[in-house]
Parts: sequence; structure tokens; C-alpha cells
Amino acid sequence: MWNDYYKGDISIMNTKNKEDFNALALSIKQWGQELGFQQLGISDTNLATAENHLNNWLKQGFHGEMNYMEKHGLKRSRPELLHPGTQRIISVRMDYLPESSSLTQKQLNNPLAAFISRYTLGRDYHKILRQRLQKLANKIEAEIGEFGYRAFVDSAPVLEKAIAEKAGLGWIGKHSNLINRKTGSWFFLGEIYTDLPLPTDTSVNSHCGSCTACIDICPTQAIIAPYQVNAQRCISYLTIELQGSIPENLRSSIGNRIYGCDDCQLICPWNRFAKLSTEIDFNPRYNLSNLQLIEAFSWSETEFLKKMEGSAIRRIGYQRWLRNIAVALGNAKPSEKIKNILLEKKTDDSQLIKEHIQWALNIQNSKNIKI
Repeated sequence: MWNDYYKGDISIMNTKNKEDFNALALSIKQWGQELGFQQLGISDTNLATAENHLNNWLKQGFHGEMNYMEKHGLKRSRPELLHPGTQRIISVRMDYLPESSSLTQKQLNNPLAAFISRYTLGRDYHKILRQRLQKLANKIEAEIGEFGYRAFVDSAPVLEKAIAEKAGLGWIGKHSNLINRKTGSWFFLGEIYTDLPLPTDTSVNSHCGSCTACIDICPTQAIIAPYQVNAQRCISYLTIELQGSIPENLRSSIGNRIYGCDDCQLICPWNRFAKLSTEIDFNPRYNLSNLQLIEAFSWSETEFLKKMEGSAIRRIGYQRWLRNIAVALGNAKPSEKIKNILLEKKTDDSQLIKEHIQWALNIQNSKNIKI
């Protein structure tokens, strides 16, 4: 058994043991590529710097209603508390970009189009990455026998971007997303916590320089300073995480974005190197890449649940789906068609939906169009 080589104590390993684990790390990286990951890196568990940043962010209340960001205490920043025995973290990334930036920008620039963040156009990435990580763990186990591990894909208190940065997969940009010099930032992350004392990779330096493009373009000025995002102003938070009413002072800035926001990635200079995903499961489904607001708003709850089956979008539920679209319709150029479909849905029993529809009707009327 490989575990007999170190028995949980890295310091007692001899040169031969270290050579064996070096060879294993190389094999793991090869297996990762064979399973469809574009890059794999290995880090230790010291996340002290990230822990301080997280604590300061939480103290300022920038997490809003995302109480899960603090309820797990130190488990998020101290991996050994989340999974006892963890000595190393295998971090992976998988490209998901389904189309060119020009097509994405075209959809965003059309005020009657329903813009959906590109990471959710296809199947739910959680399942896809988790299955691949499990296959990777199985390969390791087949090679060395049983070992301690646990795989994560945005499913537990894990500082995935800080871990990926330590593992050399990229650097955290001023918008708080991970950026890779060769491929930009359009990728998913996943991790395997393990007790294997694998050699660690070297982190890379930041290459954002003096660029502030992501800060300048943010529609709601959610990036209040470099590396500081106030989630309560972020469109992704407002359209996905927020349970109740969207603050009125931010609604007009949301534009036609009904699920998430990609502006900071679209403007990032490093994404000129981004590569389209080869994963079929990340291809747009139900024409979501070209969805129109009126069409999306006309779906019944049954239609929404059916079309969003297997999609990450489904988790916001039908009410928040209509809430988001009502705001986007209010921001669109006024028309009889928009007014009529808003009035049809205003009979819904949900006060949340009624409130946002009334706001949209008021905005339409305020533009001095006879309706």
C-alpha cells in the first residue's frame, strides 16, 4: 500500500518515497487530461491569506443573503477541518465557453433578448465535473490502492479560486475570477482533497497590471475596488442568490440580464486567448443562447421546469425566473406587446412577481409611450 510509505507524516518520507509520489503526480496530471480537464495542479492546505480576505469581506457584509459563506466557520479556509487528514488538494479546470465572444456580445446588446450567463447554457456543470473527478479518484485508487480523499464541485465550503491560484492554474483577477494567461477565465473549477503527500505546484504571478476594464464596465459598480466585490450589488447575486425583491435602484442597471452577468469576463483582455469548449454537454440547450425575453416570460411553470431539467438555472425556481425577466422587460424599449404580456402575468398569485411586473409597467409608462 502506498499509504504505508508515509503513514500521514510527510517529514519521514525518504528520497525513494518522494520519487514515487513525484511520478504519481505526473500520472495524475496525465489522467486528468485524458478525462477532459484542461489543466490540473496540486497545492498544500495553507490558505491563511485567503482566510483573512474572506473574513474581511464577511465583516463588511458584502455576502448579503449568502449566509452559507460564514456558517461553516473555518472549514472553508482550513481544508483539514472539512476533510480530516487532508494534506494536498488536486485542483482542476475545465473550459466551458460555448460560443464566440462576438455572438455573446450580440445577445447582450439586444434589449429584447434574454441574456443568460454562458456557464449555464448547457447541462449542470456540477454533475459533469463531479463525475470526472470521481473517475480520476478511481484511477488513482486502481494504481495505488485505497487512499483518503473527497471530491468537491462548488458543493461544500471550499475556497476553490484561492486553491486553484495556489495550484498554479491562474491568478485571481481584480473582478475576483481566476484568470489563466493562456486561456482567459471561461472555465469551471473542481477539487479533490487528499491525504497523499504529493509534490505541490508553483503559483503564478498576477498579470492584471494597471488594467481596470472589469471595474469600469460593471453595470452596477459591484467591483468597489480591485479584488473587492460587493455581492449585494452584483447582478449574478441579484438574479440568482437573492430570494426576495431586487432593490429598485439597481433594476435599471440590470438591463436584459436575466441570469447572471458576464460583462467583466467579456471585457477582460486575457479572454482573447479563450478557447471554445469541446464538451458537448456545455453546448446551449433549448436555444438558450438566443432566447428572447417575451418567449421566456410566456413559459408556464411546467414548461420552465421541463426546459430547465438538468440545468443549473432550475435552482432559482419559476418565481425568480419571472421576477428577473419582468425587470428586463421593464428595461426594454416600450411596446404594446411587452405591456400586454406583463399584464397577463400580473394575475399571478405571487406578490414577488406582481411587484416587479408593476415596476416594469411603471417604467414602460414613464417613457412617454402611449400604451
